[in-house]
Amino acid sequence: MLPIPDNLIINIDKALRTVFASAASRRAYPDAGLDEAEMSEADKRHAAGLMRVNHCGEVCAQALYAGQALTARNPDAAKALIEASDEETEHLAWCEKRLNELGSHKSVLNPLWYAGSFGLGVLAGALGDKWNLGFLAETERQVEGHLDSHLSLLPENDAKSRAIVEQMKADEIRHAETAIEHGGAPLPMPVKLAMKLTSKVMTGLAYRL
Repeated sequence: MLPIPDNLIINIDKALRTVFASAASRRAYPDAGLDEAEMSEADKRHAAGLMRVNHCGEVCAQALYAGQALTARNPDAAKALIEASDEETEHLAWCEKRLNELGSHKSVLNPLWYAGSFGLGVLAGALGDKWNLGFLAETERQVEGHLDSHLSLLPENDAKSRAIVEQMKADEIRHAETAIEHGGAPLPMPVKLAMKLTSKVMTGLAYRL
C-alpha cells in the first residue's frame, strides 16, 4: 500500500484530471464511421442533455472507484475497481467528444459530484470488501438502467449517441458481473433506494446544468 502522502497526491491528480482535463480513449470510439444525423435544434439540445447526464455519471464513477480503491482491503477488490475505473475513463472521452459535436458542454456541477461520490466511495470501502464490491455492482446496475432508458429517449436518428450508449451499457454490465464474481454482496433495499434518489437528483440537474 502506498504511503498516505503519495495516495493523497495521486487522488488529487485524478480528481483534477477527471473534472477539468479532457479524457482519452484507448479503444476506438463506438461512433467512429457513423455519419452525423440531421437534427433539429431541440433534438440536439435533448441529446446533449442526455449525454451530459451520462458524462456526469462517469465523473461520479471515477470518484466512487477512486474512493473505494483507496480503502479496499483485498488487493483483488482494489484491482477490480481500478480496472473498472480505466474503462470509465474511456466513457468520459466518448461522452465529452459527443457533447462537443452537439455544440454543448459538460456539467458545471462536476466538481461537486466528484467530491460527494469520492466520499461515498471511501465509506463503502471502509465497510469491507463484500459491501465495497456490492456497492460497485449496484452502481453499475443502476447506471445500466439509466443508459437503457436513454436509448429510448434519444432522438431516433441520432446513431452516434446511440452507439456510444450501447457500448457503455455493455461495459457496465460486465463491471457488475465482475464485482459479483469477486464476492460483492447484495445491498440492503434502503441503500438501493437512497442511491436511486440521489441519482435522480443528479440526473435532473446535470441534464440542464
